[in-house]
Amino acid sequence: MLLSTGLSTVSYIGATILFILCLGGLSDQETSRRGNLYGIIGMAIAVLATVFGPRVGVEGLPWIVGAMVVGASIGLYAARVVQMTQMPELVALMHSLVGLAACLIGYASYLDGSVALGGAEKSIHEIEIYVGILIGAITFSGSLIAFGKLSAKIGGKPVLLPGRHFMNLAGLLIVIYFGHEFLNEEQCITPLIVMTVIALAFGVHMVMAIGGADMPVVVSMLNSYSGWAAAATGFMLNNDLLIVTGALVGSSGAILSYIMCNAMNRNFLSVIAGGFGSDGGAPKKPAASGGTEQPAGEVTSISATETAELLREAKNVIIVPGYGMAVAQAQHTVYRITALLRERGVNVRFGIHPVAGRMPGHMNVLLAEAKVPYDIVFEMDELNADFPSTDVSMVIGANDIVNPAAQEVPGSPIAGMPVLEVWKAKTSIVMKRSMASGYAGVDNPLFYKENNRMLFGDAKKMLEEVYTALERS
Repeated sequence: MLLSTGLSTVSYIGATILFILCLGGLSDQETSRRGNLYGIIGMAIAVLATVFGPRVGVEGLPWIVGAMVVGASIGLYAARVVQMTQMPELVALMHSLVGLAACLIGYASYLDGSVALGGAEKSIHEIEIYVGILIGAITFSGSLIAFGKLSAKIGGKPVLLPGRHFMNLAGLLIVIYFGHEFLNEEQCITPLIVMTVIALAFGVHMVMAIGGADMPVVVSMLNSYSGWAAAATGFMLNNDLLIVTGALVGSSGAILSYIMCNAMNRNFLSVIAGGFGSDGGAPKKPAASGGTEQPAGEVTSISATETAELLREAKNVIIVPGYGMAVAQAQHTVYRITALLRERGVNVRFGIHPVAGRMPGHMNVLLAEAKVPYDIVFEMDELNADFPSTDVSMVIGANDIVNPAAQEVPGSPIAGMPVLEVWKAKTSIVMKRSMASGYAGVDNPLFYKENNRMLFGDAKKMLEEVYTALERS
């Protein structure tokens, strides 16, 4: 029933190739479904090759199968009950489990009396354990805080402790010192415990200091951390597939974080130091002078019927979805409106900001779920130049990513962040429940511009009314 060493190795190589094909497929919307399929098949092969491989005895199979049944049941339940709006929180929670697994495996590997190594081999193994637990603990606690922020159980504003950079430096020096002690002492677990406590505290401190608008980058960053934690676990267990898979996840997550930071005109280190709304790299707010920091002007409201009239008369329409569309589950209504307008000859396109929503690709996933054609979904850089020739730009539940303060207010916390320039269209329509600021906590001058109209209310309900008005006309 057990696989030979050669067959197990071949299975690992095949799984690795499928994981690489999976990442390649996920790089494009049209091939993402196929990429997911490659990943599923690769993971199935990897699990089977590990469970039935030469390292697992027959006596251990019942425990492994039992654990897999429990884990699979939880996964299936989560997949059925978790809403699309909750996907960022779920992803953060999954990252925390990877970090926890790395920590537990590290301690188990250290306490395992069967590991009898000596000399350089012993030192290398202990370094693997120390680094693996360090990364795992940071990933675990940081991901739990990210889960709390994304689910609104923890406030989105950054928590900045006095002298936090010195605290981080002191923590790093202590970790290095106890790492030296760990390598030079025989069977002493105290340095490992001290390092774990510091790593857990650092993970909490790091994510708490990051502002709400940077949370998509945080999710991507924690994804990278979970990959490196998995790779470290692979070194501890001497499992080549886990090392390769972890490295793929870690490197791809790091690249994605870098791309997203560029899209936000942010430095990755400044995000870690404490994103939007903090003094960790974000521009300083100027001192108040007569209240001129606040946007001034009158808001012009619009009804669903008037919105339908503007859309019906338009030739070019750009729709910018945001987290509000996800919360209202309005993507299917958006598609129905899009299909109706396109049938009548209106050029409808979607503009996606790299950090729209709460995680990378959040809006793309929602639109794909609603069957919106891939060829009318564009990135911000592809559409920004077209807004001046656009009749109507329609913002559905977005705020920070369409905030002109990024270009017009030098002292704004989001100054320099590339945004979708919806206000340059002949008419912009913003759909929101209220005048509340976005996740970054920054006021939006767009609401007060002369060519802007505000359509207040639940996005799904308002869009249904817009669709009904369009259908009757």
